[in-house]
Amino acid sequence: MLAWLDWEIQAAAADIDESRQENEPARDYVLRVSLGKAQSPIAGAGADGIIIAADTIVVLNEKILGKPRDADDAFAMLTALRGRRHAVLTAIAIRTKNGIEQDICCSPVQMRDYSDDEMRAYIASGDPLDKAGAYAIQNRDFSPVHTFRGCFASVMGMPLCHLERTLVKCGVAAPNQFAAVCQNHLKYSCPITKRVMAGEDIG
Repeated sequence: MLAWLDWEIQAAAADIDESRQENEPARDYVLRVSLGKAQSPIAGAGADGIIIAADTIVVLNEKILGKPRDADDAFAMLTALRGRRHAVLTAIAIRTKNGIEQDICCSPVQMRDYSDDEMRAYIASGDPLDKAGAYAIQNRDFSPVHTFRGCFASVMGMPLCHLERTLVKCGVAAPNQFAAVCQNHLKYSCPITKRVMAGEDIG
């Protein structure tokens, strides 16, 4: 998704412990993990480098659903989510020479009442096996979500408007550049862009 912005980027893994602390709220957890990633040493970044770190989690009743271990685990996750409302949280941390700025996008997601056969066919495709919560909102064959009026990009893993407003805080971007790029690629008319860019805590 960052490639949509035509930036020169370099991906790097952050070597941090992503274990959840005892009784740690999901929001605190995802913010802490993204911060830890941003604070990690990045080879070749240089003093003027801009480090963008993010972490996305699927949360059902404060239980974090990570990537499924196998097909059976994916089936169990999709069953738990079926017909229910959950949250997808994406936290961003941006490190520049001036320090670190953070933001978070919390998106409520209502799943549709899909059938067992639909779940099995979707799992057989392999698509959910590397996805948190065992689903991709953008998968048109399975189409797991009933209705959605929030940040589609965040559920995919990178809320570009939240990223933009955080970059603006860091003094490295001008406002109102990313929304059109995001919506053009996703074929999605986002109803919350203006509110996000105005600083609302909305996803």
